[in-house]
Parts: sequence; structure tokens; C-alpha cells
Amino acid sequence: MAFDGLNSVKVPDSGRNRSWLGKTMTCLGLAGYPAMRMVVLAETGTRGLLGAVIGGKGERSEVPLARRLVPLLREGMLLLADRAYDAAELLKEAAATGAHVLVRGSAARKPPVLEVLPDGSYLSRIDGLGVRIIEAALDVHGADGTRLGDGYRLITTLLDWRRYPAGELIRLYHERWEIEVAYLALRHTLLGGYVLRSRDRAGAEQELWALLTVYQALRMAMVTATGTVPGTDPDRASFTAALEAAREQVITARGVEDPGDPGDAGRIGRAVLASLLPARRARYSARKVKCCTSRWRVRDQDGPNCPRGSPGCRSPSSPRPWTGPQPVPAAGRTSRPVPARPSPTPEETRSPASWPASPDATGPDTTSLTCSASSPVTCSPSSPNGPAWASSPRPAPAGTRCPPRPAPRPMRDRNP
Repeated sequence: MAFDGLNSVKVPDSGRNRSWLGKTMTCLGLAGYPAMRMVVLAETGTRGLLGAVIGGKGERSEVPLARRLVPLLREGMLLLADRAYDAAELLKEAAATGAHVLVRGSAARKPPVLEVLPDGSYLSRIDGLGVRIIEAALDVHGADGTRLGDGYRLITTLLDWRRYPAGELIRLYHERWEIEVAYLALRHTLLGGYVLRSRDRAGAEQELWALLTVYQALRMAMVTATGTVPGTDPDRASFTAALEAAREQVITARGVEDPGDPGDAGRIGRAVLASLLPARRARYSARKVKCCTSRWRVRDQDGPNCPRGSPGCRSPSSPRPWTGPQPVPAAGRTSRPVPARPSPTPEETRSPASWPASPDATGPDTTSLTCSASSPVTCSPSSPNGPAWASSPRPAPAGTRCPPRPAPRPMRDRNP
């Protein structure tokens, strides 16, 4: 048996659903849909369900929900669970039913060493409960040369090290992953990743119980079919084949009659036996984040796939280049319209000789300098704001006041 929680069944984002489920807060903000919390007690051999509990907004922890499933345990069962269920009260209640537990301990737990056993494990106590601690260092070698390592601290109530060697219990703990396969069939194969339709608690719970009922009925048909062939592991039964056969029965109404033969596996069972999967191979998966969530709220999805800072990469704040059609200029015109030059004023049309020579006189520019006949300085009225330097200079008469040369205007980058 195994405990585990599921928090990925989504319901519509309505006010009544938010009132009892709330919304999950992530590093990028609130999640799009409220999600239902469910804890299941499943059988790892057949992946069948013994019970399930649905929690609300105030029951997000898995341990209180799992304690409501403890009465389903019986003497002779072995309960597998991950480190989220390393709670003293839960372990004591499970052991009181007569079942044994094999739970991975959390890193925060430091159990005392009471007696070291010959197989490397040691006896300890957790809140008055006698347990056995197995410290395991895993070293996995893949067929492609990959090598992974990890450390386990397993807590079990199986105290006899001769009858239950530490190596066998370490390999047995791997069976806990069978409940993850059950969740995979429930939320992906059966539900298809869709959001439930009900917009209140009663309807959402009814839909989820209906999904669990269909899942359990299919698992029962699969186990019954594999039981007709001696030596067939239930792991080889295909849940997809059973689901497709059941859908065809419902849609076409073929094969729904009772054949009357107790040994007949039925239409679903025959489809499962006809598509048995190969024997499960030894597999492993590193517990690491393969695609971490970016810490940026706005990500550039269309940017080039290259390291940050390399040529050709744009920062998330830079504008995206325009990839649409470019405007075509009209015939006989330039692409950029040129503004019309304003007509000169009477003050600007006067010749340099008619400008007043006294410093206190008024003119187009009273802040000027005095030019001599030998000075190369020439001036010409061509600017609306006052005399400017002419492109075709004329010699200025002696004593003529010419405006100073204007400062050059800074160049603007046309391609920022």
C-alpha cells in the first residue's frame, strides 16, 4: 500500500470554487485555476484504490488527510510513503492497526541510535514507537554511462533484520512509485488534462468521485483479465487499451450482453490481453528541476535561443523588430516629407551694409563681432533666426558687425 497526494485536478475559476479551494500562489502570481487536493491509499501491485479523501482550502497538508485513511489499513499490510508523511502521530496510528510502515524520513529528523544491527541498520524510537532506521547511499549506473547518487533514510517497523534484510527493504521502497503511475492514468489518460465543469463544491466533488469510480472499474477489469493468464504481472496491462475498449462499448453498445461464461474476461479483458505491454525494465529518474520557472514576470518567447549577452540576443526590455510589410513611398516623393522653409522677415533680407554699426543699435543680432577688411569672415542672411554663414561667402565691408559662428549641433544617431 502507498500514500500520496494529488493537487493537479483543476476546477473552473468561479467565486464558489475559490471560496473553498482558494488559489495557489506561485512566484509569477496566482495560478489560473483553483486545484483540488486529494490523498489516496492505493495498492502498488495492481494500482487499485482502497480509499480517497478530498480536502479544501484549510486542508492543504497531506498528513491530516492521510490520517483519515488509516482505518482502511489491516494487519499484514505494508504502508509505503515518502518523506511528506514522516509524522510521529501518523506512524503511531498506522502501527496501531497491525500494519507495518516503510517511510522515507525527512532530513530534519535526527533519530537516536539505540542499537546497531549487523546489516548496518539501527534501532531507534520516535515518540515512543520502536522503529528501525536504514541509512542507504544509492549509486545508480545507467546504460548510457550516466551515474547518479542519492541518500535515503528509511523508517520501518519491521525490526527483525534477519527476516527483513536492509537491502530488500531498500529495493522494496522503489515500489512506492506505482502510485505515481496510477495518478498518471487518472489525470492524463482518463481526464486528459481538462478542467472539470462544476462551478461549486458539491458538483466538483461529484465529478471527481465519478472519475475515481470509472478508474477503479477499469482497474478491476484489467486485474481480472491478467489473472486468467498464470504468471502475468498486472503491470503489463495497458490502461489506455482498457479505456478505449470501454469507450467503444458505451458509444456503439456492442458486447454489452452477459456471455454467461464465468471464465470470459469480457470485451475489455480481451482487449487488455491482446495488447499486453512488455515486461517492465529497470528505470530511474533523477529528482531535479529540468525546466525551472524563470524569475522574470515577462519573458521573451520569440527571442533567439542563445546565451545572454552574446551578439544577436535582445534583452527582454528591448523593443521587438517590425517584421510586417514595409511602407512603399509614393512616386515622385521621398520617403520622409521635408517641412517647408518659412519665408524670411524684412530684417533678414537687409544687406550686411545696411546693418547698424553702433553697439547699442538694434538689429537682427546685437551680440556680434566686428569684421575687418582683411578678415576672412563672411556672412550672409539665410536663416530665419538671424544671419548665418553662407555657403557662397561674400567679403564683408570693413566695420561690419557680423553674428558669431553658431555652435555645431550634436549629431543624432539614426539607428539607436
